[in-house]
Amino acid sequence: MAHEDNPEYFKGRGAQVNTHNKFLKNKYVLEHIEGLDEPLLENTATQLFEENAKKIISESNSPDLSHMYSINPYQGCEHGCIYCYARNSHEYYGFSAGLDFERKIIVKRNAAELLEKYFNKKNYEPVPIVLSGNTDCYQPIERKLKITRSLLEVFLRYRNPVSFITKNNLILRDLDILTEMAKMNLVHVNVSITSLDEQLRQKLEPRTVTATGRLAVIQKLSQNNIPVRVMAAPIIPGLNSNEIPNIIKAAADRGALSAGFTIVRLNGSIAEIFTDWVHKAFPDRADKILNMIRACHNGNLNDSEFGRRMSGDGHVANSIHQLFRMSCNRFMAGRDMPAYDLSLFTPKNGKQTSLF
Repeated sequence: MAHEDNPEYFKGRGAQVNTHNKFLKNKYVLEHIEGLDEPLLENTATQLFEENAKKIISESNSPDLSHMYSINPYQGCEHGCIYCYARNSHEYYGFSAGLDFERKIIVKRNAAELLEKYFNKKNYEPVPIVLSGNTDCYQPIERKLKITRSLLEVFLRYRNPVSFITKNNLILRDLDILTEMAKMNLVHVNVSITSLDEQLRQKLEPRTVTATGRLAVIQKLSQNNIPVRVMAAPIIPGLNSNEIPNIIKAAADRGALSAGFTIVRLNGSIAEIFTDWVHKAFPDRADKILNMIRACHNGNLNDSEFGRRMSGDGHVANSIHQLFRMSCNRFMAGRDMPAYDLSLFTPKNGKQTSLF
């Protein structure tokens, strides 16, 4: 049965269930429907929760990420990508990694103020900072709240390098600031494209911009000399792994300078969420897809081993790596992202009146 014909399938959402939060002792369950006059309903509208954050910079000591510094102005993401590794972090806030992740969004309105304080620390040395390492900083609510833009204004004022990971064309709203930063080699943009197949994209990432829209973002940024990398991520063997050459070619044709990829891993609650989803969305090949994912992670759906967790191993993973290398050699030979300029950082050290 196709998912469009399945009355249990939630259209417009990625996750189809709210998995239990392992940090909570209690949960709501529906055990005896015949004892109720009406079904147990949940609020399906997106809700915002304010966090008065004390700090805004996260540092990862993971060997896979080379001491990456990142900012996440939002926790949770309306894009609803079924595979998103950030879903697990929502459990720390008392929510589910499932439907809660994409409809209960935590916002940090004081992010720009905290970033400016961070830059003014006495011993701060400039490093590239990633927006976002966890959830998309250009997700739909950013259109209204403009927290990401306020952060970008601080990055420009202090001349500190910044890198973006996004799949939303809302980034073009900030083309004015990005163009200025690109002139000083202070910005990299990573645009994520998981599939060029619109039907597959709608199932994998129900509230994201189409692949055509993301390719248009790459082209527009490139035309303004803003360096762009395409991220073919995550690669899900048996589902989108065959699209690697087409994704890289399409991005290269529009000016992308580099490409990257990761192989999907289903850690924590994501294994349950993805397994439930794939059996509803692709019942005819769900088991094959899950088995190919296991083949990339030593027989498991999850993998936490540094150096392997995002790249996988085994014959399936090796064939994906080979296809990626061949595609880059064919379509992106001689291209590379420019180095950041770390020499332009301009600390204020309290001498300039804060805008906040």
